[in-house]
Amino acid sequence: MNILIKNLPETEIAYIRRTGSYFEPQEHWGKLINWAIGNGLYPTQQSFIGISLDNPAEVESKDCRHDACVTLPEGFEKENHRDMEFRKLEGGQYALYSFYEKLEKLHSAYQYMFGEWLPNSDYTADYQRYNLEYNMNNPSEDPEGKCRVDLFIPVKKRRS
Repeated sequence: MNILIKNLPETEIAYIRRTGSYFEPQEHWGKLINWAIGNGLYPTQQSFIGISLDNPAEVESKDCRHDACVTLPEGFEKENHRDMEFRKLEGGQYALYSFYEKLEKLHSAYQYMFGEWLPNSDYTADYQRYNLEYNMNNPSEDPEGKCRVDLFIPVKKRRS
């Protein structure tokens, strides 16, 4: 696996939170995409990011939280959108794993990153920041039905 270390800038996002199993339909994505289209943020100007807020090995699946996010351009007038949540994602160093597979296999990318790559790298996970799943395609439009996700794991240099 070719893992890259990237510095990401602080990023302003709009998001919709959903609570429930990560393996159930993710209807909040459709709501977010419709909102983004209606506000001129789609198709290619902005990034769509998924954030899984809970570890399903530690939290009951019915209580797992997921945020569907879209990045916002500078100067976006948030005050005109009281129906949407907004926040900033912290910038900093991230390990990038480019994933291209069926969505249900995304957990294997996390297992690899946390179980194999991180312990054998010069980095540790920075649990003060979120893992970011940049959605690079629409799996329903992919010829093989696969999703292309740039998985960013927040990291910091391991202390000697």
